Amino acid sequence: MHAFPAVTRDAIRDLRASSIREVANAGMGRDGVLQFWFGEPDEVTPEFIRRAGIESLEAGETFYVQNLGLPLLREALAAYLSRLHRPSAPDNIAITSSGMNALALVEQALVAPGDRVVVVTPLWPNLVEGPKILGADVCTIALRFAGDGWHLDLDRLLEALMPQTKLLIVNSPNNPTGWTLTRDEQAAILERCRRHGIWIVADDAYERLYYRDPGLAPSFLDLADADERVISTNTFSKAWLMTGWRLGWIVAPRALMDDLGKLIEYNTSCTPGFVQKAGIAAITQGEEVVARTRRRFGAAQEFLVGALNRLPRVRAAPAPGAMYAFFRVDGVDDSLEFCKRMVREVGLGVAPGSAFGPEGEGFIRWCFAASHERLADGVSRLAQFLR
Repeated sequence: MHAFPAVTRDAIRDLRASSIREVANAGMGRDGVLQFWFGEPDEVTPEFIRRAGIESLEAGETFYVQNLGLPLLREALAAYLSRLHRPSAPDNIAITSSGMNALALVEQALVAPGDRVVVVTPLWPNLVEGPKILGADVCTIALRFAGDGWHLDLDRLLEALMPQTKLLIVNSPNNPTGWTLTRDEQAAILERCRRHGIWIVADDAYERLYYRDPGLAPSFLDLADADERVISTNTFSKAWLMTGWRLGWIVAPRALMDDLGKLIEYNTSCTPGFVQKAGIAAITQGEEVVARTRRRFGAAQEFLVGALNRLPRVRAAPAPGAMYAFFRVDGVDDSLEFCKRMVREVGLGVAPGSAFGPEGEGFIRWCFAASHERLADGVSRLAQFLR
């Protein structure tokens, strides 16, 4: 038996366990628990998308397909991205088994032990911990919370993007805060990364869940040429209500595509064809689904933030994007214990801010992708718990 490489073994042992899962495990199986801990819409996938997957299965499409994805889906995504951003070609797109798989593949393609990776936090823990599995040295740049929301210290980030940096990972709109890069900030970041040859990996999972005009978050794809060191990863999970389908994609320079194809072969071989057929339906027929989801979640955020701010000790601010309220509860210095107690005592399941890094301590993440009635019930339970 071959020995597990020490750097990989030690890195895995040092990974943070998910405290979101810890709270969820404390609540799963309990009757009457309101679950807002995961980033998941409360509606099932639309029928026409499900029907496309079912019809593919009924047609017997249960065999291996191309590593980089079905040509029809890559072509549909190229047309979709060309409408939203710069002109895109199928040859720059790889289909993946989820947005998380897309990020992992990109990290495997770019990161080596000892590489310096910069990330903006608070952040979904997978994005901070993933590069560490590969032995990277991860440097975090923290957003700051003010009364009107979360803000980036751009100068501090630019200083961190020094010549020895290999990779910048940025999630905008951001999970958990909803903070979103402005076009001017993106331009400054891109200029610095160009100067030093730094790769940019943009996790664009929430780009369509943006509540300011034009309803689409600013993207590095609008600023960078197709052959530059800029990669976008994305997912069908959020905007198309497809979390359980595990379907995502990568937009990358053509020079990287052969490596990504090999990595897909040695990770998953391919994404199931019948899942990709559902993705084709979503991307070609699903604009009204996206528009409705954005309208619904925008109204839910307004409702929830307003209700939270009427509670004592709670400070919440609306965010430009994503699907979360990330709010402070004064006096809370152990958000994990606070959330576990809340599950046990009032049946309210939310995510502890500490799950998203030390800068998230004292905050709570609440996924507002739910009906006003469920949100109101949750606020009532939080008020009961605070009393």
